[in-house]
Amino acid sequence: MKKVAVILSGSGVFDGAEIHETVISLLALSRAGAEYQCFAPNIAQHHVVNHLTGEVTETEQRNVLVEAARIARGEIQDVAQLNAADFDALLLPGGFGAAKNLSDFAFKGAECQIDANVLKACQAFATAGKAAAYLCISPILIPQVYGHGAKGTIGTDSETAKAFNQLGGEHQACAVTEICVDQERKVISTPAYMLAENIAEAAVGIEKAVDQLLAMA
Repeated sequence: MKKVAVILSGSGVFDGAEIHETVISLLALSRAGAEYQCFAPNIAQHHVVNHLTGEVTETEQRNVLVEAARIARGEIQDVAQLNAADFDALLLPGGFGAAKNLSDFAFKGAECQIDANVLKACQAFATAGKAAAYLCISPILIPQVYGHGAKGTIGTDSETAKAFNQLGGEHQACAVTEICVDQERKVISTPAYMLAENIAEAAVGIEKAVDQLLAMA
């Protein structure tokens, strides 16, 4: 049975992990007979967003690991404890948490940095030549994880694609129902809700990414 590490960034599209993307990914992994373990950084969220109004709740603070535990049904560990040797592959769902909590891309663009423990974990899979899948906005992490020339997609958004290239990657335009595969680095990406207009559209690309991930694991 293949084992996949899944790194979450909170709970909720505007300030954490995209819940639809995460659940689709976990369901696809389980249906394919794979075992997964969720992880998240034990840090404060950058901010908390009221998902009903879209406004930042200035007086509220939340922890990324605690919030991500909601999606993982409590079965989650600190990403600092993630040992790539224990797993066959890695998967990162999207959501703005990838750009606000796993990194600061949402605020610094191409000058962004990745959380140290997240970067260490992702690079361990890259160094070991183990397959990884990045969904939605999380592929923006790929250039800093894999180095110059790494291929990936966030769909067709020109500004994000430009930043991907400025970070040293080679962005590939991709439809919502398709995947981008960097065969050399064994890294897969798909636009998901960067382009998807509904959960069914998002599921097509995500399920393809999971299938490819397990095939390369």
